[in-house]
Amino acid sequence: MFKRKSYFRFFLEITLSNFIKESLIEAKEVLETFINNDQNIVAMESAIESFINTLNSGGRIYSCGNGGSMCDSMHFAEELTGRYRKDRRALAAISFSDPSHMSCVGNDFGYDAIFSKMVEAFGQPGDSLLAISTSGNSANVINAVNEAKKLGVTTIGLLGKDGGELKALVDIPIIVESKLTDRIQEVHIKIIHNFIQGIERKLFPEHY
Repeated sequence: MFKRKSYFRFFLEITLSNFIKESLIEAKEVLETFINNDQNIVAMESAIESFINTLNSGGRIYSCGNGGSMCDSMHFAEELTGRYRKDRRALAAISFSDPSHMSCVGNDFGYDAIFSKMVEAFGQPGDSLLAISTSGNSANVINAVNEAKKLGVTTIGLLGKDGGELKALVDIPIIVESKLTDRIQEVHIKIIHNFIQGIERKLFPEHY
């Protein structure tokens, strides 16, 4: 009995070890594919410049997404209103994630309107919207982008797979070309951190 249990534990450890390594290698390959596409780097530069122009003109940066992408949206905004690595003044950023608003609008207008109504309420020419969708086809994010374009808000799409419908709608599409949602999200958070640090480097060079 002891030998059987020991063998099973050994087999399980080997299997888990292989899985862990393969998973990390897979994540690394998705990131490397993204990095090696120069268009992605150019698009990220354009996005950072848009965010900086918005802040320098007294505008606001908005962000939205569903599920894990909403968590990324919230993280992006709180790192701007708070701080990333160094203390500095707060930056005007809002994540469209207020549960009372979402419940109200979802009940009265439908879930597809929860983000577009926020854009309608706050959006001004020169503002920027970071629209996050791993599929590129989230209806409520698409509606937010369409509303933003009406109001003169610059739209940046943080997307996955083939970019979906949002690829052609946003001003600046940034696409992580993977079919796996979790791998897309892993690269998305790296891109978001790059955005934040890029903004800080430009606006607060004394910290770098």
